Amino acid sequence: MSNSGRQLEIGPTDNTSDQRTPRNRLRLIPEIARESFAPYVPQRGLSRQNEWDMTRIAADLPRAQGIAIEVSGKLQNERGTPISNAMLEIWSANHFGRYRHIEDHSNIPLDEHFLGTGRVFTDSEGNYTFWTISPGAYLARPDIGRWRPKHIHISVSGGGSRLITQLYFPDEPNNASDPMAILMGDDFERNIGKPYETPKIDVDSGLNFDIVVGGRNAVYFE
Repeated sequence: MSNSGRQLEIGPTDNTSDQRTPRNRLRLIPEIARESFAPYVPQRGLSRQNEWDMTRIAADLPRAQGIAIEVSGKLQNERGTPISNAMLEIWSANHFGRYRHIEDHSNIPLDEHFLGTGRVFTDSEGNYTFWTISPGAYLARPDIGRWRPKHIHISVSGGGSRLITQLYFPDEPNNASDPMAILMGDDFERNIGKPYETPKIDVDSGLNFDIVVGGRNAVYFE
């Protein structure tokens, strides 16, 4: 087989990039096989109440600290066909820039009202919506003083497939120095949400993030 496929680069300052990046050139999966990679969740996938609203741990509890935002968009394949009934799992740092998991050893404050995880399903037209708290940037590499820009992780999964992407915020000062943004080059724009106003709902602002799976216009997946 030909070795003329794309060669992935290793992130400039990411300690784990060298462990996760394939050394060989990528080869295009045949189209007949790619069709089975479209995210799909069977009917057994169920959403629990309030999972779409990450601004609160439960509907009857106080809202977490920070700026409440709405994120919405459409999940579609390379031909623009909506992908319905796909499961999106979301996680992010809190308002201060800290994740609620054991691997975050920073001294940044936790917020007792923010878990930082949620889950939604796309509708029949591939649309999704969730609310969350605008995350803070965090110090990813204290040894070199590198901050990761504010971002939200979104996992798209179903059947035997799982793809993970990251939603970035526009005009963030740390975007330009982010290793993933550097690797994406001009394609980084596809992973930046587009702001919109939310005058009629109980959040401060909104970001539109359309997720394209496959093809030249796909968003960047980890």
